[in-house]
Amino acid sequence: MTDTPGWASPSSSEPPRDGARPPADAPAAVPGPSAPPQATPAPGAQYGQPDRGTQPSGQGPYGWEAARSPRPGVIPLRPLSVGELLDGAVTTVRRHWRTALTLSLGIAVLDQAGAFVAKLLVKGRTGASTQLLTLLATMPLTLLLDALAVALLTIVVSRAVLGRPVTAGDAWRDARPRLLQLLGLTVLTTLMSVGVVLLGFTPLIGYTAGGAGTPGTAGLLFLVGVLTVPVGLWLLVRYSLAAPALMLEKQGVMAALSRSRRLVRGSWWRVCAVVLVLSRILAVIVGATLLIPFRFLGLVLGFGTMDRLGDSGHESIGMMVLTAVAGIIASALTTPFLAAVGVLVYIDQRIRREALDIELARAAGLPEQGGTGWSGQAADRTTARH
Repeated sequence: MTDTPGWASPSSSEPPRDGARPPADAPAAVPGPSAPPQATPAPGAQYGQPDRGTQPSGQGPYGWEAARSPRPGVIPLRPLSVGELLDGAVTTVRRHWRTALTLSLGIAVLDQAGAFVAKLLVKGRTGASTQLLTLLATMPLTLLLDALAVALLTIVVSRAVLGRPVTAGDAWRDARPRLLQLLGLTVLTTLMSVGVVLLGFTPLIGYTAGGAGTPGTAGLLFLVGVLTVPVGLWLLVRYSLAAPALMLEKQGVMAALSRSRRLVRGSWWRVCAVVLVLSRILAVIVGATLLIPFRFLGLVLGFGTMDRLGDSGHESIGMMVLTAVAGIIASALTTPFLAAVGVLVYIDQRIRREALDIELARAAGLPEQGGTGWSGQAADRTTARH
C-alpha cells in the first residue's frame, strides 16, 4: 500500500468550521436524524465518566458507544482517553516489535556513535563547556535522525491503527518521498521553540562571558531568560502535531504547521500532558533505569570512580562505551513509543474534530453498520462537518 486512504480528506487542509463541528474536546457526535436517542448526561458528567443511572451496566467505562466502537488495530476508533493513548502506543511497539525495534535500533546506533565521536573530539579540552559543546556538535545529526525516526515510525503507527502489517522496507518506501520536507519541518520547529529560549538566555551568556558581572545583573538577565521558557514550550506543543500531518496528509511544511495549530487549538493542555509530560516522563524513567546498571558495571570494572561519576568531561573510554550501549538500548525502546504517542494524539484530535474514525473504518475494510451505533454517529459528524 503506497497510499493509506482515510488520512487526508478533501477538506483536511481547509480551516475547520467552528460552527459546523463539535468542540475540540467533545467526545460524542452531534446527533442527527438517524442517531439513536441519547440520554442526557448528569450535571458535571464528562466523557469517559457516564451517568451510571442512564448507561447499561457491564459495558466498560464508555458505556454503549464504547461497546459499538470498532477496533481494527491498536486503538478503538473513537475519541480516546489518556490511558488509551499510552496503551495504544505500547501495543503498537509490542505488536510490531520487529519493525519498530529494527528501525529505532539502527537510528539509535547512529545517534550514539555520533555522540561518542563528539565526546572524543572535545574530551577534556574545553573544561566546563565540554557537555554544551558536545550537544551543539551533535545537534545536526540528532535533528536528521529524529526526522528519520518520526518519518519511518509514523508509517508503522498508521498501519497499526488499521490493523495492517508493515515491514521496515514498507516504511522506508512510503516515508522516503517526504524526508526532506520533514527534516525542514523539524529544523523549523526546533528553531521556533528552542531558539526562542536560547535567544532569551543570550544576554546572560554574553554578560557572563565578558568576565565583568555582578550577581544582581546576572540574576536579572537569568530571569529574562526564564520568562522565555513558557513561550518556547507553548510553541513546541502548538506545532507538535505538524510532523504526523505532513506525513499522513502529504501536505507541505507551512500547511502542516497550520494543521497542527488548528488541531491543538482548544486542547493545548491535554496535548501537552500526553505528548510532553506523561510520555516523556516514562521515557526518562526507562532511560535512567537502564543507565544505572551500566554505570555500576563501569565502576565494578574500574572504568571510573564515584567522585567523577557525573563528570562527562573526564570519563574513561570504557565508561563512555558502556554509557553509549545503555543509550542505544534506551533509545531503541523509547523512540517508537514516543513517536506512536505523537501520531495517536494527532489521530485522536482528528477523530474529535473531523470524524476521522469513519474514514479509518472504511480504510480498514470494516462493514457499514447501518444508521445506528458508532457508524451512524460518525456519519452524522461527517455530515455536520461538511
